[in-house]
Amino acid sequence: MQEAKKITLLENRWMDKDAIGKTEAELLLYRSNILGSDKRVTNYGGGNTSAKAIQKDPLTGKNVEVLWVKGSGGDIGSITMDGLASLYMEKLNDLKSLYRGVDYEDEMVEYLPHCTFNLNPRAASIDTPLHAYVPHKHVDHVHADAIIAIAAAKNSKDLTKEIFGSTIGWLPWKRPGFELGLWLENFCRENPNALGVVLESHGLFTWADTSKQCYDTTISVINKAVAWFGKNNEEIKPFGGAKYKSLPTADRRAIAAQLMPDIRGFVSDKHRMVGHFNDSDAVLEFVNSNKMEPLAALGTSCPDHFLRTKIRPLVLSFDPGAKNVDEVIGNLPKQIADYRRDYAAYYDRCKHKDSANLRDPNAVVYLVPGVGMITFAKDKTTARISGEFYVNAINVMREASSASDYMGLPEQEAFDIEYWLLEEAKLQRLPKPKSLAGRVALITGGGGGIGMATAERFLTEGACVMLADINSDSLKTAENTLINKFGKDQIRSIVMDVTDEVSVGNALAEISVEFGGIDILVSNAGIASSAPVEETTLELWQNNMEILSTGYFLCSRETFKVLRKQKLGGSIVFVVSKNGLAASPNASAYCTAKASEIHLARCLALEGADIGIRVNVVNPDAVIRGSKIWEGEWLEQRSTTYGVDKQGLEEMYRNRSMLKLSVFPEDIADACYFFACETSAKSTGNILNVDAGNVQAFTR
Repeated sequence: MQEAKKITLLENRWMDKDAIGKTEAELLLYRSNILGSDKRVTNYGGGNTSAKAIQKDPLTGKNVEVLWVKGSGGDIGSITMDGLASLYMEKLNDLKSLYRGVDYEDEMVEYLPHCTFNLNPRAASIDTPLHAYVPHKHVDHVHADAIIAIAAAKNSKDLTKEIFGSTIGWLPWKRPGFELGLWLENFCRENPNALGVVLESHGLFTWADTSKQCYDTTISVINKAVAWFGKNNEEIKPFGGAKYKSLPTADRRAIAAQLMPDIRGFVSDKHRMVGHFNDSDAVLEFVNSNKMEPLAALGTSCPDHFLRTKIRPLVLSFDPGAKNVDEVIGNLPKQIADYRRDYAAYYDRCKHKDSANLRDPNAVVYLVPGVGMITFAKDKTTARISGEFYVNAINVMREASSASDYMGLPEQEAFDIEYWLLEEAKLQRLPKPKSLAGRVALITGGGGGIGMATAERFLTEGACVMLADINSDSLKTAENTLINKFGKDQIRSIVMDVTDEVSVGNALAEISVEFGGIDILVSNAGIASSAPVEETTLELWQNNMEILSTGYFLCSRETFKVLRKQKLGGSIVFVVSKNGLAASPNASAYCTAKASEIHLARCLALEGADIGIRVNVVNPDAVIRGSKIWEGEWLEQRSTTYGVDKQGLEEMYRNRSMLKLSVFPEDIADACYFFACETSAKSTGNILNVDAGNVQAFTR
């Protein structure tokens, strides 16, 4: 007999002490945040919450009833007060007289701004009527996996009654909008003792007279479903049992690292995409199962799911027993072309006269037996969240197919949600992508001043960045600083020795599995040494050549391999030095190694041009602030060479320059950004000196 499945109920996170003194709107925010903090309650950006409260009208001074509801595009787990829309209930009720029927319900959204209370700039969502017309003070709408499993089952209505009796009702599938709001109002009038309703293929609505009661009801209803599935399905093998075994963790990541750049090359034909890899237990249970392929083909059920994941995933032809990675990569062109053709056929079958144009026909979700799930989107956060949504869909399919037959949303209904004109309008309002959106960069020497400044510049422009450094302490400090400013999705780090080809290879594998590939390499790791030639030991000479010349070669070689797989071009930027062009006293090893970097860049520019790989050089001079190099012996050595004390060295360099200016890490970062972005798309093999002017370093 199969081992009994452990039932894990949701935690009730309401704390009375945290609710003391809050207004109804503030209690709504508190309730929303604790509901959204558990992804088993609702997925990111999904669900909605509301509260009706009596407030003073700022225009008339009279008390009026106001609906506070999550605004358009918000996430209940992370919204703040400015994420709540507020509307006059009297005006919302007046909209009923303007309603011309289900064929015209989309036009009702245009009336919502006219109902705004207190000039609140937060736009109301299309779910607003669903909350407004429920005749209760507090309403929750969530997409809990356990509830959607009921909603997506073939006998959804019967299951709802079996599990909840008469306390929770059931309504058939209806796209969110004004009509569904009227349905909910009518249900409540006809079922005054009901605590909520399950919406077929959609989710759960619950209501109560107080915010706490509403929260408690929501958690209680979900837990009742969780307990029912746990008890009734404990002896059933999920998804028909296992067909494959999971590979070891390291092997899973290695295979994902091999596959993701190739997939990324195909799906980035219109705009660069960023990847995410998920090999959680839930994912592995599904991709290894006997029923994975037929269930995946049915598509997702909840509208929130397929808006993020498309209606169905692409299952890669990988055999974990044979580890046929090369065969899978060879099959990718056909599999992806077939998926695109099928998606275009789905569009043609379902489109209306006024439908938006065909969107990106590539899959979002890629399932790999024995390995896990890969998702691609325009940015890392969306790629991660898309994966989380498909995990929600997996959870739904597990429970629904164990208790009944799982049912995906009918194709036409799915299309009408995906290509809903209101959703299209929302997409059109999105801000223009930043200049490095979808780009992935590896920055060596990432723990130092130039590396960190360059990372910050790239992140500001929308790139994903992996910092690499041999110093784990400075690397962690830089990573934490950037995460605090930009969030953790776009930033990764890895301890790497640029002189060790295994270490460099591992870094390129990691950036491939974390982000899907690479577009930009900033080779910046370095050292500096100073000694008269007769005192330059062979060890000192070789150390300079290993780190500065060989290190740049190894990083470029491994980057070239990934860029060739992607077939998307790319940009390699060498942070060299003025000393690569201008001789400097007592620094023969350093200057020679730096000169070799420049010539290596020229050679690589020749090799990479036919596949769109650009290779350029930035030459700094005397970047003292924030530099790890200037914290060591180099500072002492250069002070001795030029006969000034440490404090006077930066002033000496500034006065030596033609422009009489100091050079800072941010200046080098700007130059690296220039070569990384499309502004320099027609530049390769070039040298940009950022040295405040040094006639000896003129390239001609």
